[in-house]
Amino acid sequence: MKKMDYQNVKGTQDYLPGAEVVRRKIRRTLEDVFIQYGCKPLETPILNYTELLASKYGGGAEILEEMYTLSDRGERDLALRYDLTIPFAKVVAMNPGLKMPFKRYEIGKVFRDGPIKAGRFREFTQCDVDIVGVDSQLAEAELMTMALDAFRRLNLNVVIQYNNRKLLTGILEVFGIPAYRINKAVLILDKLEKVGVKAVVAELRELEVPETAQRSIERFLTDEANRSLDYFEPYASRNELVKKGLEELREMMKIINYLGINGQCIFNPFLARGLELYTGTIYELFLTDGSIKSSIGSGGRYDNAIGGLLGTDETFSTVGISFGLDVIYAAVSGNQTAPESELDYYVIPVGMQKEALLLANDLRADGYKVECEMSKKKLGKLLDRANKEGMKNVIIIGEDEVKENRYKVKDMVTGGEKVYSYKFE
Repeated sequence: MKKMDYQNVKGTQDYLPGAEVVRRKIRRTLEDVFIQYGCKPLETPILNYTELLASKYGGGAEILEEMYTLSDRGERDLALRYDLTIPFAKVVAMNPGLKMPFKRYEIGKVFRDGPIKAGRFREFTQCDVDIVGVDSQLAEAELMTMALDAFRRLNLNVVIQYNNRKLLTGILEVFGIPAYRINKAVLILDKLEKVGVKAVVAELRELEVPETAQRSIERFLTDEANRSLDYFEPYASRNELVKKGLEELREMMKIINYLGINGQCIFNPFLARGLELYTGTIYELFLTDGSIKSSIGSGGRYDNAIGGLLGTDETFSTVGISFGLDVIYAAVSGNQTAPESELDYYVIPVGMQKEALLLANDLRADGYKVECEMSKKKLGKLLDRANKEGMKNVIIIGEDEVKENRYKVKDMVTGGEKVYSYKFE
């Protein structure tokens, strides 16, 4: 019989128990925060009709190129979801009776057939919160506060960069970028921090953007005054989008100043968030220590998606934020020192297997997390394992313990011991 060449599909990976314990702690921490902020849980199918995910209200041309597509026995065109946003918009569109505002969270696997690099896979887990039915910047401010809260609990220091797509689109219009080139220009600007000003201008030239527009954008990118909203004020009278974008930014700044989170939230006029669905505020989260260069969370306002899926011109005020579990895991595991077991007790039998199992079951019945050793390895090796895995308390059950109807709990941190009575019969 031919031996199989076992390997994972490229861009996927297994998480062994040591890693998965950390990942699940991150999930629980995020979920606790989401629930604390009044978000309701939701689960949507991984498998969707291609038509839904390929909607113009989806992720845009770049993501559609990375979408996994397939067909079923009925030859229907299906696809694996590439994010949790459009499936959420579909739920709202299909359930008109939902009470507004509706706040949901979902944690689930998504799939993209894109390039693989450090921290980027083809199968990964997203942790999303979305609020529909709030048209003020209060929704954005709450999601930003929630994000800072979540990362504080994960012991990660983050900064939130934010911008507004109306402002960005409006300023590009003022500079003379043709309407049909704006989305492409936004995608090019999105690369600014990675490639620098010269490369951005070169790409705009390749896009055949008018030379006057190229010069205007280059001046905009290099002008030190552009970090202030006052810089954009002269353009507000010439462009309605700039005017509206400035109004929304000022409203949000007022709220985040009042909430006292303005020190961790920075206005970045070049932040673009390449996805085409965004209509207002956009933001990305970065680790302050720069140990991971890519963002570890992002989101924004997308008011047209739900109405678009319904085939109406109706706007549904919708704001979302998404955290990548895999990239957060990379950050958290990079900060970790010695592992700490979640077990309350590790029971080691010395020739007394069934008696050890009886005690373990009784401790579990009392609500403790207990592992009962089932191998016949030497005691020294098992104690080494307990130390390496950060187990707090060890109980050794031998002939003497069973005869005397007692057991001893050894604290592996202090070395202290406590004796308890117990009937092994």
